[in-house]
Amino acid sequence: MLKKVIRIVVILLVLTPLLSFLAWYFTPKKYLTAAIIDKTVMKADGQEHISFHWVLNHNRYLKNSTSGYKVSTDYFGFFPKEDTVYDIKGLERFSKESLSLLSDDTDLLYITDTYGIYKQEWYAKYTEANKGKLYGGLSVEDMDFIKQMKNKKKLVIAEFNCLASPTPKILRVEFESLYKVKFSGWTGRYFDSLDETKNLELPGWIMKNYKKNHNGDWSFTKDGVVLVNDDSGTVVILEHGTHLDNPLPFIYATAEGQEHYNLPEKEKYPFWFEIMETDAAVNKTYARYQLATTEQGNQELAKYGIPKSFPAVMSHTGTDYDFYYLAGDFSDNPIGFDASYFKGIGLLKGFFYNAKEPSDRGGFFFNFYKPLLTQILEEANDKVNL
Repeated sequence: MLKKVIRIVVILLVLTPLLSFLAWYFTPKKYLTAAIIDKTVMKADGQEHISFHWVLNHNRYLKNSTSGYKVSTDYFGFFPKEDTVYDIKGLERFSKESLSLLSDDTDLLYITDTYGIYKQEWYAKYTEANKGKLYGGLSVEDMDFIKQMKNKKKLVIAEFNCLASPTPKILRVEFESLYKVKFSGWTGRYFDSLDETKNLELPGWIMKNYKKNHNGDWSFTKDGVVLVNDDSGTVVILEHGTHLDNPLPFIYATAEGQEHYNLPEKEKYPFWFEIMETDAAVNKTYARYQLATTEQGNQELAKYGIPKSFPAVMSHTGTDYDFYYLAGDFSDNPIGFDASYFKGIGLLKGFFYNAKEPSDRGGFFFNFYKPLLTQILEEANDKVNL
C-alpha cells in the first residue's frame, strides 16, 4: 500500500509541472507590440523590467507572429555587456519621423525605470573625477514619443522614478501637465535595519545627507522608512516604535481596484515608492499607500508637509487615451522567469516567497503586480483587436 502511494505521489510530481507547461504552451497566442523603456539595467537579467516580461510571457503575448519578448533584448535603454562594456539603445537614436513611425506600430509604452546608470556604480574602481551619470532620465525623444502615443490614443504605463532625478525639471513638468499627475519630490523605502553598522545596503548618501543636517547624528538601530526629497536632498527617518507602529508601508486597494483589477485589499510594499498627487477629475486612484505612523510620526511628517496616505495606482481610461501611473518600483522584483512558462503557477505562489520576511517582494509580485498587469494587458489587447 505504501509503495502504491509513493508511486502515485511520484507520478503526480512528474505530471503536474508537465501538464502545467503543456496548458501554457497550448494557450492561444496574442499579439501586442510593447515598447519598454529601462535605463537602469546593471545586469543582463534585466531585473528592473523582468516582472513585465514575466506577465507578457505567462499570458502568451508575442511581439510578432513568431517571437515572444526576451528580457535581455526587448527594451529601449542601457544594455550591459562583458566587464565595463555597454551599449545605449534608447529612443535618443530616433528622429521625429522615426518616432512617429514607431508610435504607429506600437500598441503600448511601458516606462519601467529611468533612474539610469552612474559611473560610480558601473565601474569597479573610480575617482571623484569620473563620478556622474552615464545615462538616465527622461529625454526629449522619450517625451516626444510619449506625446505621440497619447495623441494616437495608445496606452502609456509609467512608474517610479520616471519623474524624479535625473529627469530634467522641464520634462517632468511637461509630463505632469500631459497626464494630470504631480510628483511631490518625496521618495521613500522601507529598510529592515537602519543600523549603519549592520545594514550594508543602506545607501551612504542617505546617511551623509541626514548627518549633514543633524550634527553628524545617526542613532537609528531598528527597521523603518527612509524618505528623501529629490530637490533638496533632505532625509526624513521614520523608525519603528518611535514614529511607526508598523514599519512596513502597505498598499490598500479601493473596492473598485479589488473588483476590477483583482487586487488584494491590503499588500505590503517594502521597496522604493514615491509620493504623488493626481487630479481626481481626470484620474482615478485604485490603490493608496498608508504609513502606520504614531503621533510622533505624524508630527515628523507634518514638519515637512508629507502625507501619511498617498496614491499608489492612478489611471485614466477612455475613448480619448489610456494611462496608468504606478507610484513604486513595481517592475523590479527578484523573480524566476522560468515560472512564467507554467499555467496556474499562481496556485503555488506561496512556494515562491516568504510572507514572514518583511523585505520579500515575491508576495507583492504575485498578489498585486501580476493581477494588475494581467488585467491592464487584457484590456489593451481587447482595444487593439476591436
